[in-house]
Amino acid sequence: MSNEVVLYDKKDSGVALISLNRPDRLNAITGELTARLKEKIDDACKDDDVKVIVLTGSGRGFSAGADMDSLSDISANNKEENPDQPEDRNYETNGLSEWEGTYSYFPSVPKPIIAAINGPAAGVGLIMSLYCDMRVASEDAVFSTAFSKRGLIAEWGVGWILPRIIGVAHTMDIMMTARKFDAKEAERIGLVNRCFPAESFMEDVMTYAEDIAQNVSPRSVQIMKRQIYTALGEDIKTNLKSSMEEMVKSFGSEDFKEGVKHFIEKRPAKFTGK
Repeated sequence: MSNEVVLYDKKDSGVALISLNRPDRLNAITGELTARLKEKIDDACKDDDVKVIVLTGSGRGFSAGADMDSLSDISANNKEENPDQPEDRNYETNGLSEWEGTYSYFPSVPKPIIAAINGPAAGVGLIMSLYCDMRVASEDAVFSTAFSKRGLIAEWGVGWILPRIIGVAHTMDIMMTARKFDAKEAERIGLVNRCFPAESFMEDVMTYAEDIAQNVSPRSVQIMKRQIYTALGEDIKTNLKSSMEEMVKSFGSEDFKEGVKHFIEKRPAKFTGK
């Protein structure tokens, strides 16, 4: 077993698999893990062969949230620290430099990030997944926000991001009760995009990720990601204008020409991202 707290596995398919690796603590989050995670994401960003990033947990779960030893230390010493500090980023931020912070920088990553929730996801572990672009879950995954049962509040910007994913009513429910809920409910309320059987979970996840990595334009995906997150703070007039400008630019791209050509020729696409 590796002693690294975050593992990085680059696949030939164009997918980078990043795994939180503290299985003995259900991948509870520490400062070291957070720092190593950023390093691995930086690596994936700078590698042109990587088209999609998959984030998961080693062992039987995604992440149980903050390491309880760290919380105990904060409680015992009555600390009032702000651990969410902007990070230096060693990649082009895709026009989304305002998305910064410990986990909320994920939207600025110019490649899609898929959270593969393979088991329990709680507290800040759950929040980490919310800043990923898509979430898929094993059918035996269990979720909880946990904060209200620890005397905490809506941390890490979850009060902003979660209602935008599942709506205000569902957010109030799972935040205020901190109850546990299963993958089927998570899918029903829109927290996860889809569920896969536990016995074939990672195989199904990789098939999903590889379809994006191999069959769609990297240029399209990068620009769409920027458009969608930017639109959260735009009015319709501004968004329409920018979307039409991007559409005109896409007509001159190599990927647009290839997209039309491979369809007419009935063959797999060979996108370059240009």
